[in-house]
Amino acid sequence: MRRLKILIWHIHGSYLNTLSRIDHDWYLPVKPGRPEGYGGRGRTFDLPDYVQEVPAEQVRDLDLDLVIYQTPKNFNEDREEILSLDQQRLPVIYLEHNTPKPDAVNTQHPIDDPNMLLVHVTHYNRLMWDNRRTPTLVIEHSVAIAPGAQYGGTLERGVTVINGMQARPRIAGYDLFRDVQRHVPLDAVGMQTEELGGLGDVPYRDLHSVMASYRFLFSPIRYTSLPLAVIEAMTIGMPVVALATTELPTVIENGVSGYVSCNVDELVERMQGLLADPDKARRIGVNARQVASERFGLERFINDWNAAFAAALDVPAAAYPRDKMEVG
Repeated sequence: MRRLKILIWHIHGSYLNTLSRIDHDWYLPVKPGRPEGYGGRGRTFDLPDYVQEVPAEQVRDLDLDLVIYQTPKNFNEDREEILSLDQQRLPVIYLEHNTPKPDAVNTQHPIDDPNMLLVHVTHYNRLMWDNRRTPTLVIEHSVAIAPGAQYGGTLERGVTVINGMQARPRIAGYDLFRDVQRHVPLDAVGMQTEELGGLGDVPYRDLHSVMASYRFLFSPIRYTSLPLAVIEAMTIGMPVVALATTELPTVIENGVSGYVSCNVDELVERMQGLLADPDKARRIGVNARQVASERFGLERFINDWNAAFAAALDVPAAAYPRDKMEVG
């Protein structure tokens, strides 16, 4: 398709790192102090040169083709604050990263518009949200990581990669992480993990080389979208041990490309087994890498997103502008 000029806020850095590999002109609004959503390129990521930062007050001067919103604040507040009226009438995509909350099956999505396109990142998410009248599609994850990062597994420890898990303890499984630590040597990586004795926020350019030395990745998350850390681990050939919740049972074949269960005691036994048998860990990691290559490849991701852009651009101009979302 033709090269597009796309505005997007920095909401989910790891996802943005992959999305920006699609060869269009990307614009990231920034504000002094880099508040939420206005962090620009981010200090821990190496984004392509065609991803440009733009001062928020200059966004209204851009000649854009498409706007991608990712939060109700983006749509209800940021849109009116920094976009011109003409830009507010541009084709849009709403990218939903999250599972529905507070109710898993009865929560209505804040978008209710037959002329908008709602992109979910997992089939589980689309299934569980009440999407109302809004057309939806699913674009499954991919990751763009340093090609040199390959699983070694020489460190007889597991690793959990989650940002700020103690701030959302039940959802992110902070209690499970602490419980498992009593039985298995386990480190934490991510923002605020230094408060737990972990490694802290490792720059994304270095993250996967750090992960690769651990024997396995443990994901204690109860209820979020498919964690990107899981796909990153599988991509480098690392075995994953995780809860059998949300989309994960469709990604990991138990005992073949990793281990999934809702029985934490069983998962502890699997982790102890991987620590005791590095050859088994490597075999499972090879299978995991194959799954990641086939299902979460970057080329498929790029093609899916370009198709979504084409669909959004096909919405008649008369469908715009739009009302604010209803946020329950």
